[in-house]
Amino acid sequence: MTLEQIGAQLREAIGLDWESVGRSALHYAVRQRMAASATPDMADYARLLAASAEELQQLVNAVVVPETWFFRDPKAFAAMTERLATLPATRRPLRLLSLPCSTGEEPCSLAMAMLDAGFAPSDFTVDAVDVSTRNIAEAERGVYGRNSFRGTALAYRDRYFEPVPDGHRPRPEITQRIRYRYGNLFEMEAAVPYDVIFCRNLLIYFDRDRQQRALQRLYRLLGRDGLLLVGPAEASLPRLHGFAPVRAPMAFAFVKAEENMAPRGAAVPRAPVPAAAAPRPLPPRRLRPVAAPGRAPLPRGAFASAAGAQVAPVPAAAVARADAGQISLAAIEQAANEGRLAEARDAASRHMQAHGPSAQAFYLLGLVCDATGDAAEAEKSYRKALYLAADHREALAHLALLLRRQGAADAAAALDDRLQRIEKRAGR
Repeated sequence: MTLEQIGAQLREAIGLDWESVGRSALHYAVRQRMAASATPDMADYARLLAASAEELQQLVNAVVVPETWFFRDPKAFAAMTERLATLPATRRPLRLLSLPCSTGEEPCSLAMAMLDAGFAPSDFTVDAVDVSTRNIAEAERGVYGRNSFRGTALAYRDRYFEPVPDGHRPRPEITQRIRYRYGNLFEMEAAVPYDVIFCRNLLIYFDRDRQQRALQRLYRLLGRDGLLLVGPAEASLPRLHGFAPVRAPMAFAFVKAEENMAPRGAAVPRAPVPAAAAPRPLPPRRLRPVAAPGRAPLPRGAFASAAGAQVAPVPAAAVARADAGQISLAAIEQAANEGRLAEARDAASRHMQAHGPSAQAFYLLGLVCDATGDAAEAEKSYRKALYLAADHREALAHLALLLRRQGAADAAAALDDRLQRIEKRAGR
């Protein structure tokens, strides 16, 4: 139970649902800190963690692993500048918040996007907040290597960065607009509300209760006509808690719903969710059927590979015996098709431990959890698949079905709309 106790301490400290990062990732971080603190026994380390705020922070730093780059999801930045350009000049300086800011790529991107859109440096400020002191230190150091510059549209690097021995450093016109600080969303207050909040890929690491609390906090931090931007895996959540979507494809942007406006400091109302609604029709497409909650084997072909390829037969015990590095996604699919759901679930987890996370592996894990009636884990897995691949059609479709079964018809309809747009772009 010791690892679970440590996970509970993290949940209490920063709201992290440790199961969302995976047992193996938490175990690895704990082992790192046990070695660094010369504490060979996990029970002793748990006691150290309970007694030392400094060690708790070091564990947070070890668990919160940054994965970010400049102008990740470019349409989000375009949606931001287009909206801010419509606000009266009397609103300036505009207040932008990046949370979590990780190692600084996102807040720098916010500043660059604003300057590129014609805003003067004096027109805006960026608050950059993170629960990892290590991330804040790296962001303040401000030296970025090749991994931070992805894709081919890199003209901004020549405009806003200068070369240094270890990479590139943002020029003063960028760094002077950003204020980095340590902070926890659940403890944040703002004397003046923000015009824009980038809170992307944070909600997926909270359980349902903390997702609600986080969105209520974001509601209070956001100005009356401000813009909230979340990650693709989180796009069905804000509308359940007082936000309305903005018509900006692939930006995942929201404003406060007019009917849910509340005075600053008032309790935040939750957007009503219809108790029941007829499923919205989707365009014809090939979908893997979802088994009804229960423990019966799934129909053959339910886990057919994304490419439609035939899965070669695998002996029934092969997946259970195989080393993690030898487990293929096809073998996991076959195990699930044959009703060996517990084996398929374990194999999917071991596959990701050996090969790293992938959208398809999380999608398969979601299907298995769905089939065994574990709706909470199924939802987490589908959202993680969408975090890694925002256009994963099957994950979108099955998450919509799951949410509809749970009565979240509005959230399901939003996913249906998104899926239809993806299908239309693909010419299906």
